[in-house]
Amino acid sequence: MTRRVVAFPCGGAKLYGMLDCAAAHGQTGLLIVSGGSEIRAGAFGGHAALAAMLAEQAGVPVFRFDRRGVGDSEGENHGWRGSRDDIAAALGSFRAALPGMRRVVAYGLCDAASALMLHAADLPGLDGLVLANPWTFDDDTGYVHSPQALRQRYLAKLADPRAVLRLITGRVDLRGLMRGLGRATRKDEPGSALADVLHEDLARFAGPATILLAEGDRVGARFDKVWPGPDARVQRHRGRSHSFTDDAESRAWLFQCLLEQTASRH
Repeated sequence: MTRRVVAFPCGGAKLYGMLDCAAAHGQTGLLIVSGGSEIRAGAFGGHAALAAMLAEQAGVPVFRFDRRGVGDSEGENHGWRGSRDDIAAALGSFRAALPGMRRVVAYGLCDAASALMLHAADLPGLDGLVLANPWTFDDDTGYVHSPQALRQRYLAKLADPRAVLRLITGRVDLRGLMRGLGRATRKDEPGSALADVLHEDLARFAGPATILLAEGDRVGARFDKVWPGPDARVQRHRGRSHSFTDDAESRAWLFQCLLEQTASRH
């Protein structure tokens, strides 16, 4: 397996990506899109490790990149909503690096998954999607402050003996705790305007899409609640890891899901 840096242009800026590829590689590649302002290596190197595993063990070529204004790449960061041109440039660079590659599947986590939902229909050369715990909060504070998220947080703390001990021994800000409990008892806001937009845009994409949800993850639970109607494309994992990297079982599940969308279609 080789790993090499690839530079490519986008909107007058120079972007940098990383290509992992085995000598005998398949004809379906994986394009990893990073969420937030996360660099191409992913949280704690998770994307880099995943790319190496797919390339070495399954012969799947993988391309990761920093969008404009993130990591090594030049330019201004336009956020996930404004990342269409960055994804398109990375996709073109990936295909140019491996001209014999027939298909490209894109993988995104959190708001990277939402970016792919938003833009995939406008990205020629993209053949499939794997979307993990897509972001469906209508603003950037919903993840932390929504009543549902707070309830899940407090339930998790009640199951943690160390948190209970801090409460019993008086090492907890009781005023802050009461304010948080008050917010947690409010009703969740119905629906999500963002989820409706993403649902409509994803419907324009002609290729197959798989949606991966961690049942114990706040973002995944939010998606499950506000996504319009039942969706046969959803696959659920019983874990709590947002990125499916917290334990060996979650990592293996994610690897297998990606393998099904890439290695099986050589």
